[in-house]
Formats: sequence, structure tokens, C-alpha cells
Amino acid sequence: MEALKSVWFLFQDQILGMKWLNGLLGNVLSQLGINSESRLGGSIQFFLYDVVKITVLLCLLIFFISYIQSYFPPERSKKILGRFHGLGGNIVSALLGTVTPFCSCSSIPLFIGFTSAGLSLGATFSFLISSPMVDLGSLVLLMSIFGAKVAFAYVIVGLIIAIIGGTLIQKLHMEGHVEDFVKHARSADIDSPTLTKKDRVGYAKDQVAGTLKKIFPYILIGVGIGAIIHNWIPESWIESVLGGDNPFGVILATLVGIPMYADIFGTIPVAEALLGKGAQLGTILSFMMAVTTLSLPSLIMLKKVIKPQLLALFIFICTLGIIIVGYGFNMFSKLFM
Repeated sequence: MEALKSVWFLFQDQILGMKWLNGLLGNVLSQLGINSESRLGGSIQFFLYDVVKITVLLCLLIFFISYIQSYFPPERSKKILGRFHGLGGNIVSALLGTVTPFCSCSSIPLFIGFTSAGLSLGATFSFLISSPMVDLGSLVLLMSIFGAKVAFAYVIVGLIIAIIGGTLIQKLHMEGHVEDFVKHARSADIDSPTLTKKDRVGYAKDQVAGTLKKIFPYILIGVGIGAIIHNWIPESWIESVLGGDNPFGVILATLVGIPMYADIFGTIPVAEALLGKGAQLGTILSFMMAVTTLSLPSLIMLKKVIKPQLLALFIFICTLGIIIVGYGFNMFSKLFM
């Protein structure tokens, strides 16, 4: 058992976390006359380390996830979801969201397609919540920073929020609050052509290039913010705002995250820096969930396809769920970590 633990921690720290890279960069900076213990040197090291680590992991993950995703094109996803109803449909929709790694904005066209195809509103919203909040890539990257327990817990509670949110919307019979053009949109029922393994590999490569081009600026911004937090903002300030002494830290982190726009890969370096400065775990996770699920651009797009009452309900359910999860994680970390 101890041997297995040692192998796991080696995998988590040196493969996923790339701790060796951090040490290597420290030595390179030292050879260049840059003191990594100083604020500026530490910021440079943090920036280079996180950009390289996240980019390498991201490329590998996108390739792997996109290869899987090639088996679940939108038309096939509609057919899969169409076989399930009620709570079962919401669960399957939430799980399907984890293997279709779309950001909150790119999930909305699929929301329109699923709704026009006649899928239940609850199942569609379960997908809409889970797709940007949790995916296989976020699981692996979270493991590299927070460890396996926290990463799996994050994914599980994200799925729970998605399932409960979709179920509540379904129970309240909000179908009349979807814009008419969405309900009457034509849905082509065309099977995707059979792809060979070579085709799927090519598709995965294209997804790596396209996705990296789209989100790399957010990685740079996120890592830059993380470097500033990590080396320039006093630890006492972070602890006073987002630490255990502030009972409103989770609510504040959630509200701050909503106006921002980034996917989870851009928020992870910020979360890493906040954790190192003493912010509570649940507060950090609430911030990440709010950014990825309730970003302002996605809410503006969503407003075009659903009416204000349904939009307000969606925001309320997600916000309340995120806040509950944040306080729950904070309590759990105090008791067991």
C-alpha cells in the first residue's frame, strides 16, 4: 500500500504537477542572474512554470478528450439524450457534459439544438451547467494542484449542481419561457459519417490547434494574475478577504467570478496562487465555478434564447449551489484536511 501511495504521489507531483520543471526553471533563472526568491524573479518563475505546465497538459488533454468527443457529435448526443427521461435524462445529460468540453458560450448553440430537437428542458439545462463546469481536462489539471480527493470532489459536486438544477427547472415546468424561435428551429436529423481512426486523430489534432489558439490568451492572463497574487499581494490581505475569518468570503468570491470570462484552464493558475496565499479551498472553488458557469458573456448570449424568468431561475440555482458547495468545502477542509 505504501509503495502504491509513493507511486501515486510521484505521478501527481512529477507527471501532472511537473515539479521537476519548476526546479529546472529556478536553476535556469539563477544561471541568468535572476533571483527566484525575489518578487520579480518569483513572478517570472511562476509565470513560465504555469504557462508551460498548463499548455503541455492542455494539449495532451484536448487531444485525448477530442478523440473521445469524436464519438459524440451533436446529432448522436441528441439521440443518446432522447432515450432518457426525467431524473435519468438529467443524470445522463450532466455526465455527457463532462465528455463534451465546451465553454459556457459554446454550449449555448448546443442548448438551442437540443431544445429544438425536443429534448426535455431539464436535461438540456443539466448539460448546459455541467459542460463548462466539469470535464475530464479539469479533473486532471485540478489533480495536479489540489490532489485527487479535491479534484474528484469538485467534479462530483459540479455534477450534483447540474442534476439538481435541471431537475428543479423541469419540475417548475418552465418550457414556456424559452423563446419561440428556439422551439421552432429546424433540427437536422443526419447521422455523422463513420470516421476512421486516422480521421479521429486528425480531428483531435485540429481541436488541439483550434482550442489552444482560442484559449491561450486566457491562460496567459490567468497565469499573469496568478503571478501577481503569488508574489506581490500580501498574504495577510488575501486571508482577510478570502480566508476563514471572513464569513462572506465564499459569497464575495462567487460574485467576483460572475462578471469574468474564462474557461477552467484560465482560472486554475489564479486558484493555485490564491491557495498558496491562504485563501480557503471552498472559496477558491466557488470562484472557479462562478467564472466558468456564470460568466457575463454567456449570460448575455443565454438571454437571447430564454426569457428573463428562466434566466433568473438559472442564475439563482447555479449561484446558490456554488455558494453551498463553497461553504461545504470550507467546512470539510477544516474538519478533515
